[in-house]
Amino acid sequence: MENLIALLVAAPLLGAAVLLCGGRRLDRAGHWLGTLLAAASFGIGAALFADMLGRGADDRTMRQHLYSWIPVEGFQADVAFQLDQLSMTFVLLISGVGTLIHVYSIGYMEHDERRRRFFGYLNLFLAAMLLLVLADNYLLLYVGWEGVGLASYLLIGFWQHKPSAATAAKKAFLVNRVGDMGLSIAIMLMFTTFGTFAFRPVLASAGETSEGMLTAIGLMLLLAACGKSAQVPLQSWLGDAMEGPTPVSALIHAATMVTAGVYLIVRSGAIFNGAPDAQLVTAIVGAVTLLFGAVVGCAKDDIKKALAGSTMSQIGYMVLAAGLGPIGYVFAIMHLVTHGFFKAGLFLGAGSVMHGMNDEVDMRKYGGLRRYMPVTFATFGLGYLAIIGFPGLSGFFSKDRIIEAAFAKGGTEGWILGSVALLGAAITAFYMTRVMLMTFFGEKRWQPAPDADAAADVEPSAGHRPGEMPHPHESPKSMTVPMIVLAFGSVFAGGFFAIGDRFLNWLEPVTGYEHGHPPVSALTVTLATMAVLVVGVAIAWAMYGRRPVPVTAPRGSLLTRAARRDLLQDDFNHVVLVRGGEHLTRSLVYVDHSLVDGVVNGTAASVGGLSGRLRKLQNGYARSYAVSMFGGTAILIAATLLMRAV
Repeated sequence: MENLIALLVAAPLLGAAVLLCGGRRLDRAGHWLGTLLAAASFGIGAALFADMLGRGADDRTMRQHLYSWIPVEGFQADVAFQLDQLSMTFVLLISGVGTLIHVYSIGYMEHDERRRRFFGYLNLFLAAMLLLVLADNYLLLYVGWEGVGLASYLLIGFWQHKPSAATAAKKAFLVNRVGDMGLSIAIMLMFTTFGTFAFRPVLASAGETSEGMLTAIGLMLLLAACGKSAQVPLQSWLGDAMEGPTPVSALIHAATMVTAGVYLIVRSGAIFNGAPDAQLVTAIVGAVTLLFGAVVGCAKDDIKKALAGSTMSQIGYMVLAAGLGPIGYVFAIMHLVTHGFFKAGLFLGAGSVMHGMNDEVDMRKYGGLRRYMPVTFATFGLGYLAIIGFPGLSGFFSKDRIIEAAFAKGGTEGWILGSVALLGAAITAFYMTRVMLMTFFGEKRWQPAPDADAAADVEPSAGHRPGEMPHPHESPKSMTVPMIVLAFGSVFAGGFFAIGDRFLNWLEPVTGYEHGHPPVSALTVTLATMAVLVVGVAIAWAMYGRRPVPVTAPRGSLLTRAARRDLLQDDFNHVVLVRGGEHLTRSLVYVDHSLVDGVVNGTAASVGGLSGRLRKLQNGYARSYAVSMFGGTAILIAATLLMRAV
């Protein structure tokens, strides 16, 4: 069975190569080929999963060595794969949800002339992400890491005729490069410290390494995770990434790219366990981000950007849990999986709404859509209940365990982190209820399709004519069936994982687990979570359910206006990074020209001037040379007589 591991990556990679190089003759059937190969990867993963279940808990790690990439003395880089419980979890999630998104895209991208290329990019994305989670060393992981960055750039900027999409793609690419520097530095530090970058020797030797070195490596890994998982301070690209087609938003925000950082931290758990300072910084970053994303999500009228803020917040929960160490690793991954179901369903539901509303994204121009889109309403509603933590649904089981683990951290840190997680749950209930009410309830607030100039900046999924009034309708089965499957995961996955501690027992051999001792009981935490949930829903109902929603957004408070601008993150980046970078560059240029080049050029000028003066002594006249010789002889005789006299 180990020989099948490489096929997990090879299947979608083959699809990408054929679809991107095959030409227009594949336009008619290219989308089916891309979907089939994504499904093949999931089928291979399911077969490997079944084989893994038949093994003992300590015998479930499978490895496949393909070849030695760079075999030189003192430096061995292998192309090899490692499949254990952690990577298997990601394989099933990535390939499963990815296949559903492929199926959804068949209907959603039906009218796009470049659909074949789109499916090629989707296959490339899946291949890169699977390579990332299957690599058995950090260097090969880095190859997948960069592949994901490239594929996301291509997908976010797929509609490059829109200036906003091209800008968003460049922004995502550049911000992620900052995080990628952290990963490359971490790999260099690993090699200088351990002499290798393979998972097994690095993680096995982490306990014998100095805390300072582990802290440095951990912080660099955290920087990398912040880039891919859109955590503060590298979160600014996530909202702009909504410029890509909606299936891309679901793929990036649900089960793939933004979860890569969480995988990296959990996979490197032994390093963080030996670096408590890096662990604490990780938990703080997650706590800050979960509040940051939640506040931003409260003020967005664009349905996709509201969900983007939600993604940032939910990934913050996962990073917070990962920063708790062995107490929270399992629950970080558990919430990652449940989030993959309900967030993918929510994004696909948003795309279904847009499909029936002339590609309109402004929720203030929706209203009452539950009567026209019953399947979308039901599946979106189940995803909504799951993400807010409604009892019995997936989010209830995974998010509650993170809040419990935060309190179990103990001391002042535990109380602060647990309270932040509780506050985030309340805000989540508010902004998701807001999305639900503005979209599916109330009176219809539909507006005609934008004119030709404005339409150039609208997502062209189904096409529309300027001035045409929307005619909401249910999406085709190619779009609704994946939404229904994801809705089942939103409802049942969390309970299935939690009953009998199935998920904990599954991952513990890889991630480890420590049972914390929270200062309050689990029942108290659950009741507190339910209380804040009710408060969040009630406030949203009072603001958006009991009164009509205006088509034009009111001015709002200072915080609301700041949240609409993503809490001024772009302004901060412009002042600190862009202008700061410009000033730094100018200073470096000045130092280079004035100091470095000045010393070099000054030395050259001095030597040239001296040589010019000395050259004048060589004038070619014999009498001058005779006088010089006579003068030198006279000086030599005078010096000799003087020395004798002394």
